[in-house]
Amino acid sequence: MKTNIRQLLSRYWGHAEFRPLQEDIILSVLDGKDTLALLPTGGGKSICFQVPGLAKEGICLVISPLIALMKDQVERLQSKGISAQSIISGMSKKEIDTILDNCIYGHVKFLYVSPERLSSELFIARFQRMNISLIAVDEAHCISQWGYDFRPSYRKLDFIKKSFPTVPILAMTASAIPLVQKDMLVQLGIQDANLITDQFLRPNLSYQVKKETVKLFVLKNLLKELTGSVIIYCNTRNNVAQLTSMLSSYGFNVAGYHAGMELQER
Repeated sequence: MKTNIRQLLSRYWGHAEFRPLQEDIILSVLDGKDTLALLPTGGGKSICFQVPGLAKEGICLVISPLIALMKDQVERLQSKGISAQSIISGMSKKEIDTILDNCIYGHVKFLYVSPERLSSELFIARFQRMNISLIAVDEAHCISQWGYDFRPSYRKLDFIKKSFPTVPILAMTASAIPLVQKDMLVQLGIQDANLITDQFLRPNLSYQVKKETVKLFVLKNLLKELTGSVIIYCNTRNNVAQLTSMLSSYGFNVAGYHAGMELQER
């Protein structure tokens, strides 16, 4: 089995080895175990369900709260020749019907849906006719009312385990205290999960917090001192546009990026 999943990793992603804990998580779900995976942002969580999704017969259902992330992952999978679809807001009923039919009668390997879409009566009726091999719940901390990003629609997902009691569920998040972990499993109807967690300490990173009155002046001076690329986070799209324009006027080579941009531009 290890050889098989490493062949898939090499064939579709061009990597010879997995990152820390990825292989442990993959082997856990391939062994049919419900699994709770805590990996830091950038730890490669998508590989943890995409590789076993390819290794198993049937469809890997991916539940995600982020439309942009769903679209990005579907496009990446399709670019590798892997059959992947997503059902997102704005699609017509005909488009949704076609995708659901392809999931039942076709050869779709990955279906991405939001928790709101998954709990609709139309989807549930078709969903129960699919050959589901793996269920991946991304950003699983949204399930818990004790979490920092609670979404009520996530708490309606307990029917999944009832519908597919033998299909492993992989719940993934970048952070969850023990109370949230327990609540996540309860809400998903999981009695016993294999917990796999990574070390979240990043010794190569340091943080400094400063209170500044004239922030733009300080930022300009910092950029003059630093070499290499710099990422500046803003709390709104408008602030991104304004800061990009101002820094460009000061002679810095800068580009803005946010979720409202056209896909090709992003």
